[in-house]
Amino acid sequence: MLAPLLAAFYETVRQGSVTAAARRLGISQPTVTARIQQLEKRYGVQLFHRRGSRLDVTKTGAALMPFIDRMTQAESDIDFVLRNECELFAGSFRLGTTGPYYVLPTIAAFRRRYPHVQIGIEIGNSQAVLDALTEHRVDIAVSSHHVDDESLELHRIASDRLVLVVEPRHPLAGQRSVDLNVLAAETLLLREQGSCTRDATEAALGQRRVEPRALIEIGSREAICEAIRLGLGCALMPAGEVPLGSALVSVSIEPECPAVYEYLYHLRSRSGARLITTFMATLAETIDLPIKKTDT
Repeated sequence: MLAPLLAAFYETVRQGSVTAAARRLGISQPTVTARIQQLEKRYGVQLFHRRGSRLDVTKTGAALMPFIDRMTQAESDIDFVLRNECELFAGSFRLGTTGPYYVLPTIAAFRRRYPHVQIGIEIGNSQAVLDALTEHRVDIAVSSHHVDDESLELHRIASDRLVLVVEPRHPLAGQRSVDLNVLAAETLLLREQGSCTRDATEAALGQRRVEPRALIEIGSREAICEAIRLGLGCALMPAGEVPLGSALVSVSIEPECPAVYEYLYHLRSRSGARLITTFMATLAETIDLPIKKTDT
């Protein structure tokens, strides 16, 4: 079949290497290489200029990419229609989110009502889950990024102020509130680039002209919480994202830090789809903040 050969070429271009393409497709590197070579041999074309380990896409390869883009979208739309026509008695629903804190109650309620629908959850930072949505790997994305894109419909579903999170024995744990200036004497744990929590943290520090004593970058919220427990430092995070029962202490910041918003996105072209409308109705019943549709 032609599709696996095209997929090997397409992902190699998108990911930037055969290694990354193999990881994305879940196959071996030699398989990716063999499929690209098979595609080139079948049509007598050259899709890459090969310079040692470097691959540069040719004009023919570049011209092919938009067609594969459309083919990929068509396959995704077919998949969605077929899953959506199962009357919610079967099929699957895929959601990408920065964390479970804002949508987990909705997922649990949706699961109770439609137990035969398979639910898949992809966790990543704000940019990663939006990429998953536009690449048709998920049906809904929950992200802190506010994106102006006419192809997307978004709803604001949460609003949280940043709080200082410390372990119980920390000297600041007994305070009702603190000023950000206290971070000048602290090691601050930061999320990775692309995280809206990091963006909000850096904006707050810049606004107050506060420079922490030291910075440690850690690539996930859960790892940061564990690092706080181990005494490696403290962190700023939205109040609603501090895990309950985690033996961590949240301290309010005065004056207040900027709010971090959480948004739910889906493709505008699928707004009327049964899976989308049903999940949105369940969401409206399970979150405390009224869902606010935001114009892009």
